[in-house]
Amino acid sequence: MARKSQTEMAVLGALGVAPMTGYALRRAIHEVLGHFWSESFGQIYPTLSRLEADGLVVRSGTQRSAPYSITEAGLHRLRELLGQPVQQVPPRNGLMLRLFFGRQLGPDRCQQLVREARQQAEQQLVQFEAIRAEMATEPETGADHQYWFITIAAGEHAARATIDWADETTAALARIGATP
Repeated sequence: MARKSQTEMAVLGALGVAPMTGYALRRAIHEVLGHFWSESFGQIYPTLSRLEADGLVVRSGTQRSAPYSITEAGLHRLRELLGQPVQQVPPRNGLMLRLFFGRQLGPDRCQQLVREARQQAEQQLVQFEAIRAEMATEPETGADHQYWFITIAAGEHAARATIDWADETTAALARIGATP
């Protein structure tokens, strides 16, 4: 699936939850989807314009701040996009690249990088737990609610796995550093 289609899916999906202005859409993609999906702001507005021209979204007014809504054709296109195979992109993980060539950095610097990754994972875990707690106190927001919990759980599990990996890796690097 091309990047353009993935941007289209993110925009249509967000508008499938609720109508919103272009600004609110940008914010929702960044703040809500941003935990597992990033989208260039430079892609959102051209995509909105194209979707509107194609009749997949409609603006409820002529003002720039008028909200967009998804149309029936847009819902059909969203379902079509969601039904396509997931595009696996090659990972680009700067930490793993550095650790792979870690001999050049040395075990102490590698340990520092791993400790930083652990701290980031701890912060992410706190964020996901806060989102879960906030959602649990809100009235259910329709059929999407349980699916949102699933994505939060994935983030929590990934953060915990990173913490476990970081602990294991820090110990391994300590043993490497102790080796003459």
